[in-house]
This record gives sequence, C-alpha cells and structure tokens, in this order.
Amino acid sequence: MLRNIRIIVAAVFATLITLLFLDFTGTLHRYFDWLAHIQFMPALVGVHIVILGILVLLTLVLGRVYCSVICPLGVYQDLVGRAANLFRKKKKYRFVYSKAKTWLRWGIVILAVVAFSLGIHVIVSVLDPYALYGRMAHSFGQPLYQYANNVLAYLAERADSYAFYRVEIITTSGSVLIAAIASFAVVSIMAWRSGRSYCNTVCPVGTLLGFISQYSFFKIRISPSACNKCGLCERMCKASCIDSANNYVDSSRCVACMNCLGLCKQQAIFYTAPQKSPQNAECTDTSRRTFLSIAGVFALTNIVKSQDIKMDGGFAVIEDKQIPNRNTPIIPAGSEHARQFAQRCTACQMCVSVCPNHVLRPSNDLEHFMQPHMEFEKGFCRPECTRCTRVCPSGAIREITREEKSSIKIGSAVWIKKNCVVFSKGARCRNCARHCPTGAITMIPSDAENPDSLAFPSVNNELCIGCGACEFVCPARPFSAMYVNGLEQHRII
Repeated sequence: MLRNIRIIVAAVFATLITLLFLDFTGTLHRYFDWLAHIQFMPALVGVHIVILGILVLLTLVLGRVYCSVICPLGVYQDLVGRAANLFRKKKKYRFVYSKAKTWLRWGIVILAVVAFSLGIHVIVSVLDPYALYGRMAHSFGQPLYQYANNVLAYLAERADSYAFYRVEIITTSGSVLIAAIASFAVVSIMAWRSGRSYCNTVCPVGTLLGFISQYSFFKIRISPSACNKCGLCERMCKASCIDSANNYVDSSRCVACMNCLGLCKQQAIFYTAPQKSPQNAECTDTSRRTFLSIAGVFALTNIVKSQDIKMDGGFAVIEDKQIPNRNTPIIPAGSEHARQFAQRCTACQMCVSVCPNHVLRPSNDLEHFMQPHMEFEKGFCRPECTRCTRVCPSGAIREITREEKSSIKIGSAVWIKKNCVVFSKGARCRNCARHCPTGAITMIPSDAENPDSLAFPSVNNELCIGCGACEFVCPARPFSAMYVNGLEQHRII
C-alpha cells in the first residue's frame, strides 16, 4: 500500500515538473510553479529557510522521501531501473548490498561547498539534481514538445481551427547540449547498471538528506527474530543499502521507496520507528557538527557585498566601431546584481524554458556556464513580461511586478555609427526610435538647418532600460547598429 502511494505521488510530481519545463504558454506555471520552488538545492543556494525547514522536517519524520517522490531526477532513475528490469527478466532481483562510499560522498559535498565559496558556479550547477534534470528536459524534451505542437497546429489549420498555433523551435547551443547529453548518459548508465548509485555516491543532496535520515522517526527496519535471511529484500533494494545477513539497513542511503516491504514472506521488514542498536550507531558516517558546518558554509557564502553603482548620465557616446562581445552579460530584471545572480543560479533552465520571446539563453562562457543571459537575435525583453521572475526556484531572479519591470534598467544601448544603414547606405531608418518602449531613442537630423536631412539615432541612457528592442529591430546586417551592454548592478530609472 505504501509503495503504491509513493509511486502515484512520485508520478504526479515528476509529470508536472517535466511539463513545467516543456510548457511554453505559461499556463501550468500559474498553478504548479511551487513544485520548482520546493527543490532542495535551489532552496539551499537561495537560503530559503522556510522551504529548507519543511524539507528537513519531512526527512526527519519520513526519511529520504524527497529523493523518491519530489526529486524529478530520482523518479527518472527509477524509470530507467524499471526498464532495465524488463530487459533482464532472469535477473529481476539483481542488486546486492554494498558498503557506503563515505569518503566519495562527502568529498563531493565538500567539493561543491568549496566551489560555491570560490564562485565556481558550474560545479554546483552540474551536481544539482534538479538543475541536471531541468537541462535534460529543456535540451531534449522541449524541442520535441514544440515540434509536436507544430504538427497539431498544421493539422488544425487544415481543419480551419486555431486551437493550436505554431511556435519557433529553438535548440540548445552546442556546448550546453553536449553537457546535457553527458549528464544524461552518466545518470542513465548508472541507473541502468546499479539503480540509485548516482543518488548515493554522486548527488550532494542525497548525501545531505541521507545524513539527516539517519535520525528520522520512521525507517525501514528488519526484525531479527522473524527474518530467515533469504536475501530477497537485499536483492530488490535499488539503493543497495540492505544487508540481510546482518539484518541491517543503511538509513543514510535508503530512499524510502518501499519496494522491499511487499516482498518479505516472513513479514520481517517494516517501515516504522527506529530502534537503537550497535549497527545503527555504526551507520553514522559523520557527526552533526560536520553536517551543520557544511550547511552553514553554503548559507554564509551566499551573502554578497553590495557595490557602488556607476551611472552614465545624458546621451550615450557614439562609438565608431563594430559590435564587440558584450563587456557585461545581460541578466534578467529581478536579479539585481550580476554577482548575486551568479551565486544563486543553479542553471536549471526553467526561466529559459518559459521565456516567450526566446531572449534568455544558456551561457557558453565557462565562468557562467549554462546560466542564463540575454540575447536579442530572436526577440527582445518586453517590459510587460515577468514570467522568468515567477519561476526561479533559487531566488536568483526575484519576483517583480509589471510596473517594477518597466522601470528597471538592466543595460544601456549604444549606437555603432559605422553599422547604421543611415550612413552606410544613405537610407532613412527610424526603426530603433519607433520601437523603443521607453522613448529613450530620438532621431536627430544630420543637418540642423535642414529638418528633411537624414536623421541618426541618439540614446538617452537615463531613459533606456536595456530591453533590446532597438537591437532586435535594427535592419543592419550582419552586425546591428544598436548594441546593448549589461549592467553589473541594475537600477531604477
């Protein structure tokens, strides 16, 4: 009964979280975006005390149910394990007890803490199970989902129906796609060969929750008097944490999947309150002080010192050069400061998935690898859109209103004279001024005494919010004449 309840709840959670990454309409996010906010690593990085408290309390009461129910990567590993069982009918009960790889588990946790402290965010992003699953869903699932939508839109058009509409299929860039494929391969192979070995050897969330679950009120426990040591529970345990010969269950690795409960013909295994014994005492891999120290470092290193804001006033300087690489990446409104954003972002790709204008893209820059930044080839950041601010689970992007969004300056537009069609081709163009939502761009006649002379754009940086509309609509090719450079720290105009 407990196993069936766990499977149903896990299936609902995993399905909804997956659809959150696939849904480009934003409909599901109105009702289920809380599923992204209750993930452990984003809550830890963002120091969301209430969410962390609830997850810790849940683990102290029920054990590692987070790993078997809430975590989408855990559910994915279970699906791979089930598929492996179907192809291995003769080895349905294929697992065997193995000792915990304590040094490896805690070594990876320490590596994540040190990397986080030093600002090496890519390591934390790679190790976060929720972000890892998100990149897989975004890189592989969303293009397929969009393609299926376009097929339905095509069929609907033939039936004179507008129930579906076509969308542009955006694929992930090469390096990010390679990272997603590598992660997918590693997790899938480990799950196929040995069940939950990724959770209990690599995943830092599994290690932290495993430490807490040693003190949980409910545990899987074997009755020595009733057990005949048949070993069936051990061979079924995908976490390889049951030692049937010694009637021992390693609670730090048990994910409370309940698979073992219905197998025992002697009814010798239970999910109940733990009993103190020498064996349970030996399973403690580390002290409470070690755990609290590591968790404390995560929280303390997230405190970011504020910096002074350098403001540019008046009109932007006209640069007579081609568009260079952005000196500062453009990050979404609500992220406030580039350093704080980089510290808290786990690169889960949720904001990239929901961006309706395809402005947010995973970064290829090693320093901010897979973390989102803005590009304006496919669209611009509309002042009225706040989708990305509503879905960020780690607090890297705080939720803001439409009114706040339209007054937050995330970058500054610069005019590149050499690239402008007004000068390169003698064309009359007002695209940038016409589409600027804040009226920051005005057209100035080249001849002050002749109002009909060719006019060139001038940017008022006190009004420009860096939305990228001018860069997007600029007809100059291959390099746009309007270029937006990001700000280290956003400000209100």
